[in-house]
Amino acid sequence: MGEGTFGRVLECLDNETKELVAIKVVRSIHKYREAAMIEIDVLQKLVRHDLGGKRCVQIRNWFDYRNHICIVFEKLGPSLYDFLRKNSYRSFPIDLVREFGRQLLESVAFMHDLRLIHTDLKPENILLVSSEYIKVPDYKFLLRPAKDGSYFKNVPKSSSIKLIDFGSTTFEHQDHTYVVSTRHYRAPEVILGLGWNYPCDMWSVGCILVELCSGEALFQTHENLEHLAMMEKVLGPLPQHMAVRADRRAEKYFRSGARLDWPERATSSESMRAVWKLPRLPNLIMQHVDHSAGDLIDLLQGLLCYDPTERLKAREALRHPFFSRDLRRCGYPMWAGVLL
Repeated sequence: MGEGTFGRVLECLDNETKELVAIKVVRSIHKYREAAMIEIDVLQKLVRHDLGGKRCVQIRNWFDYRNHICIVFEKLGPSLYDFLRKNSYRSFPIDLVREFGRQLLESVAFMHDLRLIHTDLKPENILLVSSEYIKVPDYKFLLRPAKDGSYFKNVPKSSSIKLIDFGSTTFEHQDHTYVVSTRHYRAPEVILGLGWNYPCDMWSVGCILVELCSGEALFQTHENLEHLAMMEKVLGPLPQHMAVRADRRAEKYFRSGARLDWPERATSSESMRAVWKLPRLPNLIMQHVDHSAGDLIDLLQGLLCYDPTERLKAREALRHPFFSRDLRRCGYPMWAGVLL
């Protein structure tokens, strides 16, 4: 079903229950085995508290086979990233983004209440419960088709999602000085070496919501200085009080006066172009969202707040006006339009 640095995921049949399951087979390497045992510990804690099993993927069992940790999960659908990729990176309808966001924040709030920080939230780690989808007109391409020649895009039949991959999940009391999160979803305090806590998950949620309604990752970079320059282009200048506290590895990104040393220290003209082409956050959202843009922009400004102490908490975000609209949770989605 999938493969990564940790190992691979196999679709299997449980001979006793006759249920299709997904088994994560972890490579026989010490650090991956350690991460797998942490994940099992977290999963079992989540199962004890998530009685309806609606927020996070459910662990069925685990075993050690020839020094490979094997974790048995309920079988779910594709990740939101895989769905986007197979759909030529066409964005999701805004009402569906709203429902994904609501469920994601509910799951994150649930984890934070348990003193757990996911630390690796990204579309690859959010799975649709069902693989079923429908085709709807893509109104952006009614006058001319998309690159693949299609006037339609796929939309999930059900909006239900669950979080997966708790191998990097950290308890509140553990060490929070090392680097966490996949690059595109990494919070500024992590890059600057200021330590991190629950708010690093909220920054990731903000990046994810932008990606779901635009079809592309917000910060497409692999280098710290370029990443910080992209943040400033989209969100405005970094707060001086954060810049002056940057650790030894990050202080080189700034000039005296805590100004980001950009574009003077850009590694290439391509890097400069990648930053300059980015619009400000409100303009970016209005390019892709026809209604609810104002509420979404306001929510994102709270989630993508540089200062982690001022960033929205999960339960605060759930009370935001963006989530005040209701959405049908079953059957064909209300945004489907004309079905093929």
